[in-house]
Formats: sequence, C-alpha cells, structure tokens
Amino acid sequence: MGILELLVLAIGLSMDAFAVSVCKGLAIGRPSVRGSVITGLWFGFFQALMPLIGYFVGLQLSSLIHAIDHWVAFVLLAAIGISMIAESRSKEDEDESPSLGIKAMFPLAIATSIDALASGIALAAVEGNIWWAVSFIGVITFSLSAAGVRLGAAAGSRYKSKAELAGGVILIVIALKILIEHLVEGI
Repeated sequence: MGILELLVLAIGLSMDAFAVSVCKGLAIGRPSVRGSVITGLWFGFFQALMPLIGYFVGLQLSSLIHAIDHWVAFVLLAAIGISMIAESRSKEDEDESPSLGIKAMFPLAIATSIDALASGIALAAVEGNIWWAVSFIGVITFSLSAAGVRLGAAAGSRYKSKAELAGGVILIVIALKILIEHLVEGI
C-alpha cells in the first residue's frame, strides 16, 4: 500500500471522528482553540492506536489467513464502509454533550476508532507499512477533528451525514482496489 492509498485510508477512517467533532462543535456553540485541540487529541490518538493494535493482532493471525488475506482486507474495509454509509442515513443523533472531559470523550474516541482497529488487521493482511499508516491516520484525524469542532460551532450538524457517507465510499473503494490488485496478480 503506497502513501497515496494510506492518505486516502486515513481520510476515510477519520470521517466518523470528523462527524462527531462537528456535533461537539455544535454543542459547544462557540469555537475555541482549546476545544478543537482537545477533541483532535482524543480522536487522533485513538485513531492511531487502534490500527496499531489491529496490526499486531493481524500479524499473529497472518499465518492462518495468508491464502485469503486479500479477501479479509476486502471484507473488513468494505464492511466498515457499508456501516459508515448506513450510519450516514441514520436519523440517530450522536452524543452532543459540550463536555470535553474523560467521561464524554473516552467512549466517543473508542466508538469512532473501532473501524481503525479492523483496518489495522487489514494492513497486516496486505503487509502495509503500519508506522506510516498510524502517523497518517493520527495526524489527519487530529486535523479534521479539530477543524470539525470549529465547523460544527460555525455551521451546525448539516454536514455530519455527508462526511460519514464520503468516508464509507472511500473505504469501499480502497477495499475494491486491494481485491482487484490481488486478483490481477493471480492472473
């Protein structure tokens, strides 16, 4: 997986955190640098940590799944993408509490980074560079989450579903690319 693919993966994975950050910004009301940085740190850290954990779990399973690794990566990324698209269509609101404390942010950071855990397993399956991946994912998620708080405070939550939809589509495209590349190699 090249740098461009890692960049696209990072953007796709960060869309959940971005959408929740927009809601946080809406709840906070007034954009603040402090709120943006705290939200960015929570989401960026967990979005970087989870694929790292997933990668090492995936390495442990790699000998068992080597023959089907491309299918594993495809299924995991496509499932995450489909789930994000379904969430974009959901009428449920995310937690819009203005609190930036551990009780409010920890569950949100975990919930928005579960898909990153699965992507780490997929990265192990396709032998992706985990250090570049976690760096890209962490920095991009931090940046988009911090911007999301500011955007949410300024524009409200009207972009939440569009961000989730875009993230889902991006992950499905990456999943298809991995599958097609592997199938073409086999020909």
